Amino acid sequence: MGASPAMWAALVVAAFLAASGTAAALPRFAEAPEYRNGEGCPSAIAGAGVCDPGLVHIAMTLDAHYLRGSMAAIYSLLKHASCPESLFFHFLAADGGGAPEVGELRAAVAASFPSLRFEIYPFRKDAVAGLISASVRAALDAPLNYARNYLADLLPRCVPRAIYLDSDVLAVDDVRRLWETRLPAAAVVAAPEYCHANFSRYFTEAFWSDSKLGERVFAGRRRAPCYFNTGVMVIDLRRWRVGNYRRRIEQWMEIQKEKRIYELGSLPPFLLVFAGEVEAVDHRWNQHGLGGDNVLGSCRPLHKGPVSLMHWSGKGKPWDRLDAGKPCPLDHTWKSYDLYIGENDASSASAPSGSALSSSALPAAVFSW
Repeated sequence: MGASPAMWAALVVAAFLAASGTAAALPRFAEAPEYRNGEGCPSAIAGAGVCDPGLVHIAMTLDAHYLRGSMAAIYSLLKHASCPESLFFHFLAADGGGAPEVGELRAAVAASFPSLRFEIYPFRKDAVAGLISASVRAALDAPLNYARNYLADLLPRCVPRAIYLDSDVLAVDDVRRLWETRLPAAAVVAAPEYCHANFSRYFTEAFWSDSKLGERVFAGRRRAPCYFNTGVMVIDLRRWRVGNYRRRIEQWMEIQKEKRIYELGSLPPFLLVFAGEVEAVDHRWNQHGLGGDNVLGSCRPLHKGPVSLMHWSGKGKPWDRLDAGKPCPLDHTWKSYDLYIGENDASSASAPSGSALSSSALPAAVFSW
């Protein structure tokens, strides 16, 4: 029996990586099914490219360890999109320092998604390395974790807004619904807020006891400050540039180097700049915390309510737990979108078959379209 197109795609990527001398740098992935636009989707404007106003722009990072998560996320977004050909992906990849070359990442993505509209932007680690302070988990200190701060600098000026997504998410709804979130004139960022969370715990006692910091930082904002997770955000890039928000975030990172005002990576600077000013989005768009806490990464269930996007934020990643033979219940749902080809799976280089969300995968009442 001859090799399938998906198998040939996987072999081409493997050959490319072997020729570049970094065959072990990236895992191998199967080719995903092809998805086409349904009726009523916007027609592409000839020659417009990335500047086509009908596009939905999604930004994510790409690196070797989290690439397996990114591929599953892309697959889920395409599968549930009403207009998958209208999705344009903007990938940020570390430039140098032992990271995979952009060409390798491009070949891997193109092999699994031959028709995907995407671009990869090299992100220089030295742009942020001197601003990073050690946090509670080493993975949070990676420079690429801060690349979201620089989206407005890296993406083309014609892109009006972008949905930023972490690599450990899974969409089970049409992302265009999130894209169409209204951003009033006063807002730069839209995201699900969690006002029941203890906001004060995201900052140290040194922050709250400083007369120039603490409550004074959040005075005069549209609303009381609430926690929001930066793994799912709609960002108005034009307003971001006008307000120079990248520099505002960097200034808080500089203060952190001097005074140690928080412990948790790239999230607190966003809270310092945007908490109380975020346009709230329904919680269904970030069912987060499925990776447990930042130390143990224990299993967690979904929150009550409908689900449009699941997010394995926290230490526990579904691919790691599956490989270790210790998956959490919801990790099996993530597995339905996993395109990874293991060392002993070369003969099955095809996308997962069947329904990606079976009736037994999630509680029956969780979805409410």
